Amino acid sequence: MAMQFDGKRALVTGAGKGFGRAIAECGAETFALSRTQADLDSLKSEVPNIKVINVDLQDWDKTREEVSKIGHIDLLVNNAGVFKKSSFIDTPKENIDMIFDINFKGIFNVSQVIATKMIDKGKGGSIVNLSSIMSEKAVTDGCVYSTTKSAIDMLTKCMALELGPHNIRVNSVNPTVVLTDMTRQYQNELMPLLALTPMGRFPEIEDVVNAVVFLLSDQSGMISGECLRLDGGLGVH
Repeated sequence: MAMQFDGKRALVTGAGKGFGRAIAECGAETFALSRTQADLDSLKSEVPNIKVINVDLQDWDKTREEVSKIGHIDLLVNNAGVFKKSSFIDTPKENIDMIFDINFKGIFNVSQVIATKMIDKGKGGSIVNLSSIMSEKAVTDGCVYSTTKSAIDMLTKCMALELGPHNIRVNSVNPTVVLTDMTRQYQNELMPLLALTPMGRFPEIEDVVNAVVFLLSDQSGMISGECLRLDGGLGVH
């Protein structure tokens, strides 16, 4: 990553694995949030200067309490997310609650706390939400996940509208399939999307990280309210 953020303070959720772990090493003074202490311990051993927060985003009140402790943040990456495969007919309420609690309500909650700090500081900021092409494309057995990602896209636009006057930019990055720990177990079901991708490959974690870092940086200073597809042309279909 060519762009660095010396002097900036960043919060990255879901920082224990995948995109979040890579983004957490962007060069800012970073707070890495994860519900898995072992992942945070591993990250801390690799990046000794990183600050870690162990909290489950499903716990609304505890999340607000912990995030409120860290002071002003310039850059927020809402990366935490979960996927649980189930058909529409067979999805139980507890699955719906869990996925919405983390994928949507977690973003809403953390962003409320951080955006308030940004407004109080008066120096603006940048927020990037991790969404998905599944916000627009229906996939069998992905009903709840896709619906949360559609909600994230609209939340991104609403946040950009209301926070823009405070010089706070809000965007989302919407990748196609990236083979991470979360998606690799569903690789066979997802492979048909590859045949529809003009570039003939799925993105790597680095591709997603580069897009997020760009949107965080001053080089994207007039980009806000955008949902950036990162799909190798899949969206043209």
